[in-house]
Amino acid sequence: MMGRVSMSGVESDAVVGAVKRRVDNIVKSAEDKRQYRALELSNHMKVLLISDTSTDKSAASMDVNVGECILFSVPAIECVIILFWKPLIYASTQSVCTGEVMGYTIYLYTGHMSDPQGLPGLAHFLEHMLFLGTDKYPAENEYNKFLSEHGGGSNACTFSDHTNYYFDIVPEQLPGALDRFAQFFLCPLFTESATEREVNAVNSEHEKNVPNDSWRMDQLEKSTARPEHPFSKFGTGNKETLDTLPKEHGVNVRSELLAFHDAWYSSNMMALAVLGRESLDELEQLVVALFSAVRNKQVEVPRWPQHPFGPNQLRMKAYIVPVKDLRNLGITFPVPDLHEHYKSGPGHYLSHLIGHEGPGSLLSLLKSQGWSSSLVGGARTGSRGFGFFNINVDLTEEGIERVDDIVALVFDYIAMLRSEGPQEWIFQEYMDIVSMHFRFKDKESPRGYVSGLVHNLHEFPMEEVLSGPYLLSEWRPELVDMVLGYLCPNNIRVAVVGQKFEAIADSSEKWYGTRYKLENIPEDILERWERSRSNPDLALPPRNEFIPTNFSLATREEGELTTHPTVIQDTPLARVWFKQDDQFLLPKANISLEFVSPLAYLDPGTCNMTYMFVQLFKDALNEYAYAAELAGLRWELSNTKYGMVLAVGGYNNKQHVLLERIMDKMTGFKVDPRRFDILKENYVRGLRNFEAEQPYQHAVYYLAVLLAEQAWTKEELLAATCELTLERVEAFIPQLLSKLYVECLIHGNTDRTGALELLLRNRELRLADCTHFVLEVTNKLHRSSCTEIYYQCGLQSTETNMLLELLVQLLTEPCFNILRTQEQLGYIVFSGIRRSNGVQGLRVIVQSDRHPSYVDRRVEAFLANMAHYIANMSDQEFERHKEALVAQRLEKPKKLSVLSARYWSEITSQQYHFDRAEVEVAHLRTLVRQDVLDFYHDMIHHAAPCRHKLAVHVVSVAEGGAGIVPPVVEELDGLMAPPVIDPPTRIDNITGFKSSQGMFPLVQPYININKSYQSKL
Repeated sequence: MMGRVSMSGVESDAVVGAVKRRVDNIVKSAEDKRQYRALELSNHMKVLLISDTSTDKSAASMDVNVGECILFSVPAIECVIILFWKPLIYASTQSVCTGEVMGYTIYLYTGHMSDPQGLPGLAHFLEHMLFLGTDKYPAENEYNKFLSEHGGGSNACTFSDHTNYYFDIVPEQLPGALDRFAQFFLCPLFTESATEREVNAVNSEHEKNVPNDSWRMDQLEKSTARPEHPFSKFGTGNKETLDTLPKEHGVNVRSELLAFHDAWYSSNMMALAVLGRESLDELEQLVVALFSAVRNKQVEVPRWPQHPFGPNQLRMKAYIVPVKDLRNLGITFPVPDLHEHYKSGPGHYLSHLIGHEGPGSLLSLLKSQGWSSSLVGGARTGSRGFGFFNINVDLTEEGIERVDDIVALVFDYIAMLRSEGPQEWIFQEYMDIVSMHFRFKDKESPRGYVSGLVHNLHEFPMEEVLSGPYLLSEWRPELVDMVLGYLCPNNIRVAVVGQKFEAIADSSEKWYGTRYKLENIPEDILERWERSRSNPDLALPPRNEFIPTNFSLATREEGELTTHPTVIQDTPLARVWFKQDDQFLLPKANISLEFVSPLAYLDPGTCNMTYMFVQLFKDALNEYAYAAELAGLRWELSNTKYGMVLAVGGYNNKQHVLLERIMDKMTGFKVDPRRFDILKENYVRGLRNFEAEQPYQHAVYYLAVLLAEQAWTKEELLAATCELTLERVEAFIPQLLSKLYVECLIHGNTDRTGALELLLRNRELRLADCTHFVLEVTNKLHRSSCTEIYYQCGLQSTETNMLLELLVQLLTEPCFNILRTQEQLGYIVFSGIRRSNGVQGLRVIVQSDRHPSYVDRRVEAFLANMAHYIANMSDQEFERHKEALVAQRLEKPKKLSVLSARYWSEITSQQYHFDRAEVEVAHLRTLVRQDVLDFYHDMIHHAAPCRHKLAVHVVSVAEGGAGIVPPVVEELDGLMAPPVIDPPTRIDNITGFKSSQGMFPLVQPYININKSYQSKL
């Protein structure tokens, strides 16, 4: 209910005066055991409080309604859906994620569309700067250091119209973390020195994105919009826009940062979400005390009712040249902002139909024509006030020649929808599905939960902050017709992406240099599209037979419940592991099957054929299985070094139907010759496109190749594709399926009876003691270079696992602070553990404009100083790091699939250490500082007797890259001097190098499993 409530009979005057409105009747799932309260403070900040007494992490998030989309993740965003349909995803300023933690998110109504006209990227730059000191906590790394010492992490992302900041922490330290966080919005410093340095990080971030097709297409969409519309701005910013040009024009960027913060960072533009163990009353008191002082500047939330695509931007076709060898078609229809209709979801209704992949769908027809293999369609909000409806299609070699015909089929499908009219049964079915997903929604990590929820405070009534995105309640067919009215030829933008357009491209986008040609769509083509009529091959989807009807939980038989998976069937052909869920209590289950075959990775040719079988099989089953996916029943088949892995997960009610169909299809599979040619061409293109991946991805790949006992390189696989023929694959499939051993895990809402109804590993290269190797490879597409350094530390064991994990816990924050924040080596700086085939080590990755040999020395200088750093930290700080690692390792899985994956990892690695966390944490608690220092001096220090160093240097030979630009004379200028180390041994031949090194033995299983059947493969 809304209104005032007592706070356990005690409510301070400060809280009474600071809370304008309190809402306790928030709609939530019956399965959700957390408690919720929404507040509007007297300064008009909106707050969501979440009390979860069982959480092992607290979290918080602030959302400010001003921003530009910038989000960091180490894996590069792949450009699958190109122009006019891409979530905005730039890289954020910090990502110190050491595990899930108690979470907190703030959301602000500001974004890059609010950037001053002459300072592109200022909102994003401000997001970076807030992490680097406040009046109360002036040390630049104070915030991240506090989080790191207490098992936490942080991140931020700047979108077009809002900016999101979030962190997590062990529950006991939420007040201290929240206090440091609140200062971002009260008294940031924006020091001159940090401003001068951090602009380099923004620039490095932009340089990382320049060769990325997703970023290029996103900015091209903006740059071809109305030039006077804020949507057209360059939101990331770079050194030119944030340093060089402002200085030339006498603009002080620090002053502009302060002015921007003062103008836009107003409490009435902010939303805050906090999750913790505390009661709602305690959380409310904590939030009121820290955030009531944020000033309400009565800023009006900006809206942009004028669409960025006006008459001059419509009925246009763009031919775009990508960096990678991609072929895509993007269709965009400008539509109004549909958010106000969230209870009826007209955009969702049409997205569901146009993006459908079942019988009678647009995609099925395109596949039968040989023009496409995938399609994504749907409505999306651009920013407050306008939206888009996008249809994106990948194109085959024939498809890129038939673009106008494909668009004609799109209008045929739209004509069919108009002819059939809005169907209430489809709306009801979709409503039932999303309602089911809301009811049985898996629990998320606290940090992900609050950062995902906080924006809802701006978008929905407080009572619907949880349910708003899920629960539909109003059947409004006239709104469906309204949206359909915008999907017409006179309201279209078309973008075709392919390298074949290099010859006709006559323009270059300003910020990324994307080559393109823009032209008006001929009138005769528009008239042809206008004449589209219903096509007999297109139809509404059939009713979804996979929607679950039984949500009951399986009977728990007394004495049958086990702590970990147990073997319930063991035959010469298969071993079945089973664990009935007694933790999450949802009507879901996960099934994993590993099909082990000695043929799968025998040579590059058999590896290619195994891959093609997997792709052909998934392609053939997609039309049937799509309905299952919509109903929350997912499946995946993938090839591995050992064979194939099939995973089926989701609602267990009709899981057996899908699994039976998969197995029946597999045993009698026939290859479609036309699909074989298309999927083979996709595979070959994908192998060739690896060259355009980020430098750090190349470094990670080459290190894995160097250390693996057996690993076919991209070049070897590509060379073998010349022998990849339809006839060979057809002959290979029965051979592959005839020599299988199956390892299976069934985990979830089922019993032992239901579960029953339904091997040798590779080894790791062993580097000799006191060795230092380096592999240097070049990259000609990215201006950034990359350095990955790996210090091999031997076989995994309880003791070495904990020593290495504790060492990494101690090093992570100073590594980021010194190499990234202080020395500004590059935007991507990562330190962590690499584990493979039972062997582990420390690795450091830095993507930088500097030459890898220089970066290598800076890493060595950093590591050389770490002995002094660890030896001189206080006992209290060392113990805080230990407890942070304890909290991280003992953190409970938030959903069934995470626990299933943990069990499956132990099974497929054949270690079977199901209580690993408890055993290893018990040992961790016995470790003292000297144990870590001894491990460091034995394994990591430059003079360590057991040091094994392997580095991969990816050197840019692109224009302006470190391999082209003359080396700069190194000046330490106050930096730590690197230690004197003997020159490395250069690897000139990967095969020769691997043959010169030994191999580690396999790690012995933690529990004894009878292996007698494994020799019968």
